[in-house]
Amino acid sequence: MDSAPAGTGGAVQATRRTIPGLRLSRLWALPALIPVFLLRYLAVGVGAYYAFTSWNGVSVQADFVGLANFRRLFSDEVARQAVWNTLLLSSTAVILSNVFGMLLALSLNRLLRTRQLLRSMFFAPFAMTPLAVSYVWAYILDYDGLLNRTLGWVGLSSWRHAWIGDPDTAIWTILVVLVWQLSGLCMIIYLSGLQGVPEEVIEASELDGAGQFATFRHVLLPLLNPAIVVAVALPTIMTLRVFDQVIGLTNGGPAQATETLATQVYRQSFVSGDYGYGAAIALMLTVVIAVVSLAQIFILRRR
Repeated sequence: MDSAPAGTGGAVQATRRTIPGLRLSRLWALPALIPVFLLRYLAVGVGAYYAFTSWNGVSVQADFVGLANFRRLFSDEVARQAVWNTLLLSSTAVILSNVFGMLLALSLNRLLRTRQLLRSMFFAPFAMTPLAVSYVWAYILDYDGLLNRTLGWVGLSSWRHAWIGDPDTAIWTILVVLVWQLSGLCMIIYLSGLQGVPEEVIEASELDGAGQFATFRHVLLPLLNPAIVVAVALPTIMTLRVFDQVIGLTNGGPAQATETLATQVYRQSFVSGDYGYGAAIALMLTVVIAVVSLAQIFILRRR
């Protein structure tokens, strides 16, 4: 009985001795925290201020215009199309890349002799530069490109199509490239989750007579919940700010049919010199990414 108070007193004294050390360690972190604050958060704050001005990016004076840039954003047909394209590409790419990534992870989580080679091959597209990859796909999907030539060689010339030049199909070519790149990332995330599942749990499920689908639905899927949160949140952030794939494949065309919020920020700020309007679009994109990402994490963590 006497040892407990003595131990408690020792713990309190030890804590008191460590508090100055904790304060000192926080002071050592300041040289790293100050540049992060100045270069990231302060820069975002200044950019948000310019969203309420008519600054052209060159002049010294920036006139305050209130919400005029945001009213223009919601009345601009190209901007509305960019919002729709961004949400369409993001939602569809996240769903498809997660489905393909999960299937690949389940297939390659077996004792195959070539599993390491296959994992590297499927993950390689994500490690490549998005802009360079998009130019390669632009060659493949061009009217005189590899896809249409292959269709002609196998007797399907009637299927040849201007995939990138047609406003109805151009947006789907961007989706194909996004899914092709992000499936490898989702595969790696799900593989790391699967390798943390104890074999005994799977064996117990099989002994109870559960089939493969029932084991996946009621055993694996709940255990993979942390991996699902990451595999959904990361691609969502990446696809909401999709830029390189659009520039490399369609450059926003044809007839601005594939513009996204990120390409509109670039075009308005650095091509048209309308920095205030570009900052308003960038601020809206930031808010959309923050709201969607936080909502996804909140919903998935409650499962």
